[in-house]
Amino acid sequence: MQAVAALNLQSLLELLPDLTPHDQLLIERAYRRAEAAHAGQYRQSGEPYFTHCLAVANILAEMKLDAEAVAAALLHDVVEDTSITIEELRLEFGPNVARIVDGVSKLKNLPIKVEKDKRSRTADKELEYFRKMLLAMGDDVRVVLVKLADRLHNMRTLGYMTPEKQRQKAQETLDIFAPLANRLGIWQIKWELEDLSFRYLQPETYKAIAKSLDERRPDREAYIAEVAQTLREALKAYGIEKVLISGRPKHIYGIYRKMERKQRPLSQIYDIRALRVIVDTQIQCYQVLGVVHNLWRPIPGEFDDYIASPKDNFYRSLHTAVLDNQGKTLEVQIRTWEMHEDAEYGIAAHWRYKEGKSGLRDESFEKRLSYLRRLMEFGPEVDKDADAETFVDTMKNEVFQDRVYVFTPKGDIVDLPHGATPIDFAYHIHTDIGHRCRGAKVQGRLVNLTYNLHTGDQVEILTSKRGGPSLDWLNPDLGYVKTARAREKIRQYFRKLDREKHIINGRDVLERELKRLGLDQMAFETVSALFGYEKTEDFLAAVGSGDVTGAQISGRILENERRQQQAREAQADRLVETPSQLPKTPADGVDVMGMGGMLVKLASCCNPVYGDPIIGFVTRGQGVKVHRQDCSNIQSTLEPERLIQVNWGSLAVEQHYSVPLEIIAYDREGLMRDISTVIADEKVSMTKVQVTAEHGLTTAIHKALALPSRLMHGFLVLSSAKSYP
Repeated sequence: MQAVAALNLQSLLELLPDLTPHDQLLIERAYRRAEAAHAGQYRQSGEPYFTHCLAVANILAEMKLDAEAVAAALLHDVVEDTSITIEELRLEFGPNVARIVDGVSKLKNLPIKVEKDKRSRTADKELEYFRKMLLAMGDDVRVVLVKLADRLHNMRTLGYMTPEKQRQKAQETLDIFAPLANRLGIWQIKWELEDLSFRYLQPETYKAIAKSLDERRPDREAYIAEVAQTLREALKAYGIEKVLISGRPKHIYGIYRKMERKQRPLSQIYDIRALRVIVDTQIQCYQVLGVVHNLWRPIPGEFDDYIASPKDNFYRSLHTAVLDNQGKTLEVQIRTWEMHEDAEYGIAAHWRYKEGKSGLRDESFEKRLSYLRRLMEFGPEVDKDADAETFVDTMKNEVFQDRVYVFTPKGDIVDLPHGATPIDFAYHIHTDIGHRCRGAKVQGRLVNLTYNLHTGDQVEILTSKRGGPSLDWLNPDLGYVKTARAREKIRQYFRKLDREKHIINGRDVLERELKRLGLDQMAFETVSALFGYEKTEDFLAAVGSGDVTGAQISGRILENERRQQQAREAQADRLVETPSQLPKTPADGVDVMGMGGMLVKLASCCNPVYGDPIIGFVTRGQGVKVHRQDCSNIQSTLEPERLIQVNWGSLAVEQHYSVPLEIIAYDREGLMRDISTVIADEKVSMTKVQVTAEHGLTTAIHKALALPSRLMHGFLVLSSAKSYP
């Protein structure tokens, strides 16, 4: 027995070659202590109970966790099943190991309250487990990792349980532990838990799929070897030689889910043929993607960039689907070694040794745990002794403030960013549900599709049998969509529509926008050229698909008119040289809808000057004309839809403007000389003077006077007469 124990211990230590002497001694002491504590205890399989503790420790050692986690795995059942106490573990192995063991013990024997229906029991069980998991994780995330390893080995040896116990444990694993492993990004544990659960919940279906996969394995392996060699040679031609190409395993439960979702038999599930490509750097990932798409034809809409936009569980990789030269569908997954390790081991992949101490491999560990830390850092307002439902509600309100956690009608939790809408929720559930979304209910009541979801909302999506999304959903000002995922799915939908339909939609959008600008006669070719399109139909298709919006069209046309106006002015002689940082004309200091630089002219009917309340009018082919808001022409306009918001920009302040000035005075000798003297003293330039005399009154109109803004709103008194701006 000692020889066997030593061999088992040695095999465990070999999985952790970088152990320090102190850490190795810690594991050895934990091994001896657990072996002695469980002496005389046996599992239902007839094996010594300690073999289970050793198997759990091996799972964590394969994940390269630290010595404290491995030691805790060896000891994880001693408090519950033997006379050893937590205090004894704390004195003998330190506070960290004792805390992990205590946390794992708290996750045992989940209580289920007696409720009237099955759904209530399930919901209450999940709430209670969530509550206990939060409390246990509050001190150390390794608690959950040990618990997952414990459940995995129990599922591997579930065959010795009664059929009823097998189904109960399998359902609990599928409902709680597999999603938890997925949330932590530990794909290796997730897929094995799902397959093992599926094996006991639907044994006949499991065996049928497994048998079919075994029968097709030789052909599949031969095919994978052939395409892998083809890709390897193509990459070598581009200088990428250090690469691992292999078949990507598809687990049975995942295949079953796809068969159910697509309502297809196994013979029509094509992505069983899949490649995994692992390279050294992120840049090489995109280089490999380019080679793959040059080698085989990519399938539209089947590309996902999880490197630029990682999943919620921090999964990173490039996914694409292509048609090979034989017309067969092939999935390709491209990642770096670091991404591969993260995908397989998730949060555990970041737990490594540094300078002989268990520590963090890199700073990304903290980022990876950021959302988990919200669960761990309880405030004083959280009552840990409250019932499960009260506790979870408090955590939602106090901890998850930058995310919203909403529920499907079946009670599944969906994690969305703050401000998400029912459309974001629909696309998160499934792309097809998002496309066919026509309404939503929150807590059983109808809401607008722009409604901002709140944590705790139960959301039901109302769909149509046919149809697709609206182009308005892509308009950020309308607030239909918050997440990048939903926006991209909507864009993909419109890209896949028939090209002729795109062109028709784009023609309607462009015609409406040109009519609004008063440019009904402008040729479509002129507008498409402004966007760099050689063919007008390509431009109309882009407008119809939502790639070019109406706001972009208006902005580009007005910007082009402004440039043309500047070019014309540059050719004309100027009487006064204006510094480059100042507007060339008063209108250049006006912003249209918050944007400067548009083609703008001041209306001659009301002569607005800086400080006047103003409004813009979109003319036909002459840009925007600026009127005073009390202008009679504006008040009586029959086309109010052409009115547009404008304001005086920062360049307009304290500049010089050419305005007409009328002075009325009693006629006398030297009147014009006195007027000229006063105006000259104000350092105002006169460009033209017109004098008329009638019944003893003299009217002097100085046109195009360059007046400073401070004189525009006052009166100039000459010979007891007033001048009016």
